[in-house]
Amino acid sequence: MRLRRSLAVAAIAATALALTACATNPGDDTEAADVAATGEFPVTLTHALGETEITEAPERVATWGWGSTEAAIALGVYPVAVAEQPWTVGEDALLPWVEEAYDEAGIEHPAILDDSEGGATVPYEEFVDAAPDLILAPYSGLTQEQYDLLSEIAPTVAYPDAPWTTPWDDEIRIVAEALGRPADGDAVLADIDAYFATTAEEHPDFAGTTVANIWDGDGFVYVYTAADARVDVLTDIGFEIAPSVTELDTSDGGFFYELSYEELDKLDADVIVSYHSTEDEAAAFLEKSELQAIPAVAAGRVAQVYDPVKVSAVSPPTALSVTWSGGMPELVESLQAALD
Repeated sequence: MRLRRSLAVAAIAATALALTACATNPGDDTEAADVAATGEFPVTLTHALGETEITEAPERVATWGWGSTEAAIALGVYPVAVAEQPWTVGEDALLPWVEEAYDEAGIEHPAILDDSEGGATVPYEEFVDAAPDLILAPYSGLTQEQYDLLSEIAPTVAYPDAPWTTPWDDEIRIVAEALGRPADGDAVLADIDAYFATTAEEHPDFAGTTVANIWDGDGFVYVYTAADARVDVLTDIGFEIAPSVTELDTSDGGFFYELSYEELDKLDADVIVSYHSTEDEAAAFLEKSELQAIPAVAAGRVAQVYDPVKVSAVSPPTALSVTWSGGMPELVESLQAALD
């Protein structure tokens, strides 16, 4: 079954690639992507699922997972196809900072690839229709089988270590290398680092303060580990990951683990960051009796992020969302208020 599926996708891909030489598809024009690269090709990237060779500067980029769309745009390359974000903005919609970037550049919006199952399935035919010459998925949950099938459509770049754990800055570096724009990647990172440095300087209370990031699962809470970029980014503005987060970790290298209500008193941190789908859920969190077992919650030292778009802007932030007004700037204000 797997072999038949693989061969079928390969056949479709070969046909599509042959047709793209003479067919017109959305994004075929050069303004769909600024393709000038400053690096040298071929480029070979080694990652957890294999090795990818990119022989020449890509002209039709597709993205999968989280953050690579924004990284490419920040580097001047506008993907022709991107994964949908159904939980955040619904079907056939772009994240606000992504849509804004396309509109400001006057570039046609990309095709939106079906990801209604959160990466459990991959819309191979939609990738074929987009006719990419590069697929970027350095922060994703691709399985080996999914990667192998996508690689038959176009060179595909996966995550360096484990699914959904690539640090935000490493993702930008990987995308920059794949696009032949390493110097541009350094410039993007320098701007973000400057923003973090300024934020840390303006909020000296953050220095050395311990933090734990959680989401209430009703009966347990999800605790995000040091492998998760939403946690890592807080250390860039001065916070330290609470030792209890590591001591209680049962994820075996994952980006989160479940902690039962019976153990909440062990989650000791100076401040808690909690994430919620709605403002009502956020308010209920603060009143829930079981959650008062968390010392910081009982003390009122909680910074909350609610609304799918705002949660997405900071969990983790991307090359475009990191300074979006409803993202990190708002979270920073909430963190300061919690400490005050």
